[in-house]
Amino acid sequence: MTTPSTLIDLRVSDVRFPTSRDLDGSDAMNPDPDYSAAYVELLTSDGDAGYGFVFTIGRGNDVQCAAIDALRGHVVGRDVETLLADLGGFSRELVGDSQLRWLGPEKGVMHMAIGAVVNAAWDLRARRAGLPLWKLLATMTPEDLVDLVDFRYLTDALTREEALEILRRGAVGKAERITALEAHGVPAYTTTPGWLGYSDEKLVRLLREARDEGFRMVKLKVGADVEDDVRRLRLTRETLGEDFPVATDANQRWDVADAIAWLERLAPFRPAWIEEPTSPDDVLAHAAIRRAVAPLPVATGEQMQSRIVAKQLLQAGAVDVLQLDAARVGGVNENLAILLLAAKFDVPVCPHAGGVGLCELVQHYAFLDAAVIAGEREDRFIEYVHHLHEHFEDPVVIVDGSYRAPSLPGASARMLPDSLAPHLFPDGAVWKDPHHVLAV
Repeated sequence: MTTPSTLIDLRVSDVRFPTSRDLDGSDAMNPDPDYSAAYVELLTSDGDAGYGFVFTIGRGNDVQCAAIDALRGHVVGRDVETLLADLGGFSRELVGDSQLRWLGPEKGVMHMAIGAVVNAAWDLRARRAGLPLWKLLATMTPEDLVDLVDFRYLTDALTREEALEILRRGAVGKAERITALEAHGVPAYTTTPGWLGYSDEKLVRLLREARDEGFRMVKLKVGADVEDDVRRLRLTRETLGEDFPVATDANQRWDVADAIAWLERLAPFRPAWIEEPTSPDDVLAHAAIRRAVAPLPVATGEQMQSRIVAKQLLQAGAVDVLQLDAARVGGVNENLAILLLAAKFDVPVCPHAGGVGLCELVQHYAFLDAAVIAGEREDRFIEYVHHLHEHFEDPVVIVDGSYRAPSLPGASARMLPDSLAPHLFPDGAVWKDPHHVLAV
């Protein structure tokens, strides 16, 4: 008789990369980020493991690790097969903890911690199934997928029956779409050239490289100084031409009036969208800005706290592009709800990525969306940034400006042990010796 497998540990590591040294990731609100991960390993008695993380930008990563560790009692000692068979129930259990819930509810550090643990459980399930996460989800029935979603607070915008109808429509032609996705991938856009801390020379060089690598859109950070933004956008247009799509991202910098005035200055450069023009929580401000700056599209979502905020943004007509984040909300289950909401309102989902490991995670949502939810869309892109992929077991692959479909089992979340150890904070070699160079 086979001995049941149990979860024997929830291990959390504070992993940080000193990206501030080269100003990688710098923008108007975050001038000196150190890309970091509160990294989770779910260990089983039979030697399997699942991996997940929360992305942060340095200080406070220890707080995020402590929040994840607070969930240990919900995990250690449980039967693996029973837990993995009901990940909808597991998600609802963590979100519904009567005492931890007070720290949100369903937002902030504790909710992100839940997302990391839920994602690690999904990674474990996909590894055991021998499938990449997106394909595991895409092969589930519409009924099984809907059972993963918590519809509480959503039914005024999306009912279970409506979600089922979306997924049943998506099941038609699913096999052909999966084959096409595995052959051609999903288009990417790159933010690599656009960080505010880069010199003009570096900006131009990276813009040219992006075009040569086949990317069909680039994104520039804006919002610190309007004259500097005008100059950088003019330089970008001179480099790429008038018709190359160039998105902009203010990272929550402005009040409503400031956003409208600033965007009047940027409008002659025809941005593909303006991202996060104001507070990520302010649905009505996004709606007001969108009305005032039309036809310039408005995008947001990377700091969207929950499916509830996603619902309100869509109900209010506040966004043209929804940018879900793999590590901001409560994990796979909640992001599935957000994908279904966007499909109901016919708004494209262009996942946010770029931070350490986020490209690896979010690609699974875009491929799932294309396979069985929203289907084929010419306006779907996944964000891409070149940084730090070498530290992952299953790094993203970009070919001719498109993400290739992940094919290895799991959610692409596992970091390489040789990368993990030197970046542990504060005692890893990278932090003990600022001149340390990691050999990869």
